Amino acid sequence: MKNNIVRRLLAVAAVALIALPGLAEARAGAGSSSGSRGGKTDQAPAPTQTAPTAKPMERSATPAQPAQKPAATAPASAAQPGGFMSRNPFLSGMMGGMLGAGLIGMMFGGGFGAGLGGAAGMLGLLVQIALIGGLIYLAVRLIRGRMASNSAQPASPAYAYAGATAPQQPQQQPMARSAELSPGRALLAGAGGAATAGSASVGLAITENDYKSFEGLLTDIQAAYSAGALGNLRELATPEMVGYFSEQLSANASRGVENKVEQVKLEQGDLSEAWSEAGLDYATVAMRFSMLDATRRIADGTIVDGSDRDRTEATEIWTFLRSRGGKWILSAIQQT
Repeated sequence: MKNNIVRRLLAVAAVALIALPGLAEARAGAGSSSGSRGGKTDQAPAPTQTAPTAKPMERSATPAQPAQKPAATAPASAAQPGGFMSRNPFLSGMMGGMLGAGLIGMMFGGGFGAGLGGAAGMLGLLVQIALIGGLIYLAVRLIRGRMASNSAQPASPAYAYAGATAPQQPQQQPMARSAELSPGRALLAGAGGAATAGSASVGLAITENDYKSFEGLLTDIQAAYSAGALGNLRELATPEMVGYFSEQLSANASRGVENKVEQVKLEQGDLSEAWSEAGLDYATVAMRFSMLDATRRIADGTIVDGSDRDRTEATEIWTFLRSRGGKWILSAIQQT
């Protein structure tokens, strides 16, 4: 009899050990970082007092942005090679001296060859012809070289400002206040944040009503998830996030359990960053909240994880979006 009881207890313990990894962090969106933050999906949210760090996105419908390569700097223009005479100073000096000597000889009636040390006859004539021909050849090369250097202008880079560094935004001061999201001033998008292709992110002011919407979405989404109401979730979150919630609910159903999250209370919240891009507004908020989180077996209502009496706490980073003039909905949840 005792052996049978021991075996049953061991079997129950084994089932519990197998089920716990799947049941832990059973609330809506818990256990992973998923969703989209527009052009900032691949970037870490700005740190806050509530959540100094955040895990990167593990699942997202937003394609990864390719790493931007630094613009290649234009190579320094190579020094233009000088003419034949400048590359051969000794030869140019000798030619100049011989030409000067010939001209002086002609001026004093001795002929061009007189300036060459009295050389005359055929040898002097050949030397004179060679000198004159060489000078003409050098003059032609010099003129052609200058024309070629003037016509070859350095090409401008295709993207002249591609390497320009964007001005850095001033570092944001975290805003935290117990039991509520901190309202107040406009926060700019994180410095250097890349937006979607062809658009730029700009700062966005967040108002007191916006903070109330964020807090309301926190409780409403957890309540709709606990009820398994996908129809309600579609009004509170993006289709991408509703898809992730649906996967969680289906996994719970296949294990024969259901998760109930009740009495959700925001304990502390910080605005990480807020911006606009591509016709949409985004706001990323760090939230620490408490709740009653219990997972029950559907067959008999037995609690297999969590508690319906003892409150637990969680800290997550939620990103909300809205179209211009529309209402806020959830677009991403990141773990800390």
